[in-house]
Amino acid sequence: MKPLLEARLSVDYPNKPGALRDVQFEIGAGEILGLVGESGSGKSTIALAILRLLDHKGAAVTGEIRFAGRDLLGLGAREMRRIRGREIALVLQSPLASLNPALRIGTQISEAWRAHQSDGAGWKTRALELFERVSLPAEEAFLRRYPRELSVGQAQRVLIAMAVLHQPKLLIADEPTSALDAVTQSEILDLFRGLNRELNTAILFVSHDLLAVASLCSRIAILQRGQIVECGPTAQMFRDPRSEDTRALLEAVLRNSSAAAEFAQPGAIVNR
Repeated sequence: MKPLLEARLSVDYPNKPGALRDVQFEIGAGEILGLVGESGSGKSTIALAILRLLDHKGAAVTGEIRFAGRDLLGLGAREMRRIRGREIALVLQSPLASLNPALRIGTQISEAWRAHQSDGAGWKTRALELFERVSLPAEEAFLRRYPRELSVGQAQRVLIAMAVLHQPKLLIADEPTSALDAVTQSEILDLFRGLNRELNTAILFVSHDLLAVASLCSRIAILQRGQIVECGPTAQMFRDPRSEDTRALLEAVLRNSSAAAEFAQPGAIVNR
């Protein structure tokens, strides 16, 4: 079976040539792939490149991004607008900054709904169904709230509900737990896990938190200095990393977290 997404791309910014250099990876339908890298390694650039959102930054994107059989880099602006939000959705790391502070939550959801649905009246039923699924109050009073009236965790759940409004084939989550406390992080990871299972939505989970990625993803890709240095099943990455960059990253994580013990078996890198 062909992967849902196959990417081979390079990105050059005007002030940073070689931001990404021949990055290659794929995501299967219904798979959760973790993309891990330190700040500045190019993780968010990959997320934005898939959605063709780098043009306003003056970036040059070359290569190929095949999604459901189509090369996204060859599509026109109108075709990409049909795909964004409907077939590929994005959840960002700063939920309160991602919501329009001047508009009620219901207004923002209705606008996202009408962007891809002819039934303008169906948004409220769908929104309340999703609110219940993401553990938000499934009531019209919540739709009348403004973003400033929400906690950070509630705002992130609203963003996730909006992202899956049209049941996209691929959800890109760019550092979605970085602004959350530990308990809410765990709840959001459970939420992604459940949405993946129930909707069969593939997820590209972008993070610098290797342990969060390991708890959620079936495969992990390690990005260093604009290149993927290793990609493989989660258990294999912890027990038998091939790249020195991966080995150094794992050693740092395993030294500083007892939570990583479940991934480390006798003979794993933590014992070497």
